[in-house]
Amino acid sequence: MNTKRNNSDNKQFREFFIDEIKDIYWAEKHLSAALKKMKKAATSPTLASSFEKHIAETDGQIERLKKVFELLGKTPQAKKCDAMEGLVSEAMSVIEDTETDSFTRDAGLIIAARKAEHYEIATYETLSYYAKLLGEKEVSSELEATLKEEKKTDSLLSCLSEEEAYRQTDMKSGKQSAKQSAKQPAEQM
Repeated sequence: MNTKRNNSDNKQFREFFIDEIKDIYWAEKHLSAALKKMKKAATSPTLASSFEKHIAETDGQIERLKKVFELLGKTPQAKKCDAMEGLVSEAMSVIEDTETDSFTRDAGLIIAARKAEHYEIATYETLSYYAKLLGEKEVSSELEATLKEEKKTDSLLSCLSEEEAYRQTDMKSGKQSAKQSAKQPAEQM
């Protein structure tokens, strides 16, 4: 009886796992489209460039997920991801609710992008572990590659957030940032 239950549980767990792959596949495709709008709405050229890089990375992740489907013997298929739909909707609200060419808009876009990254990190980290449980080492490896990219992107967005906040504060106060002050003596030598 335990063997039947284990086989049934394994089959159900595998189906659940594949369903979650479909979910993140939809999420990545939806995010890619949203990032194009976020790039266009960004005030800072650095933030716009960051979104441009993120679009290319996301498109590569979509291709990687197609490989995951292939490794699982499945045809790539998307299943609507309510979580990403909500995160993207929030990002679009930031664009609608903030002034064009404002620090507030960029700050909101960074927050929105980081929220999406954290969702993706949680998803890929868990799916990679589940792939290992299912004995799908190659699938796990593909998912871990994406996980590393997501963590790196989140870290870059975090740094960008701090840099933009310092820049904005310095502009309003008329002061130089600590980074700029540190660079001047070196530049004068």
